[in-house]
Amino acid sequence: MTLKTLSAAPTCYGDRTEAGALLAGMLDRYRGSQPLILGIPRGGVPVAAEVARRLEGELDVVVARKLGAPGHEELAIGAVTADGGRFLNGDILQALGVPDEYLRRATEEQMREARSRERHFRGTAKPIPVEGRTVILVDDGLATGATIRAAARAVRSRHPARLVIAVPVGSAEACAVVAKEADEVVCASQPTPFIAIGLHYEDFNQVPDAQVVELLRRACT
Repeated sequence: MTLKTLSAAPTCYGDRTEAGALLAGMLDRYRGSQPLILGIPRGGVPVAAEVARRLEGELDVVVARKLGAPGHEELAIGAVTADGGRFLNGDILQALGVPDEYLRRATEEQMREARSRERHFRGTAKPIPVEGRTVILVDDGLATGATIRAAARAVRSRHPARLVIAVPVGSAEACAVVAKEADEVVCASQPTPFIAIGLHYEDFNQVPDAQVVELLRRACT
């Protein structure tokens, strides 16, 4: 596994499209190889769309859903994807004593929601095949890494030739842990201290569902 950073990367991007443009420059060696760019909705999709456009790759999504702790839904104990990728934070699970039955029910519920969200975003389009391809998994930033680790495991199960995780900004700690899931991690900026992804964007407004749908539609035409 290799980790690539760009020391001259800006500490603050104008918006997600600008971040995607810079990230694409760091991934330029994949241009011409027909890479598949997978964005994590919703915030990762505008970044992924710009990467796909500049690398002349295909664009699709992989939905990952957070697993919240019992009684504290904002605290992530892990994440799951529509097709069964799952990452669990063992330290938090042990510290909270999360029951197996709660974990089973939460996993099933969030997997159903992830499948529903993928259908909503793609419409009638089929998922783009992964097997044997270079896949670049993109989000707008990396804080804890739980979501992208679940997504990476789901992608791995579909046998890509190479799996790259790419983000415009992330904590050094998260980049180190997600490295276990990919052949390469590309993180344009690792600010210290790292507090929150949104602090590194001038425009970090929530991405509407309709924008994700439209970006996917444009990529298919």
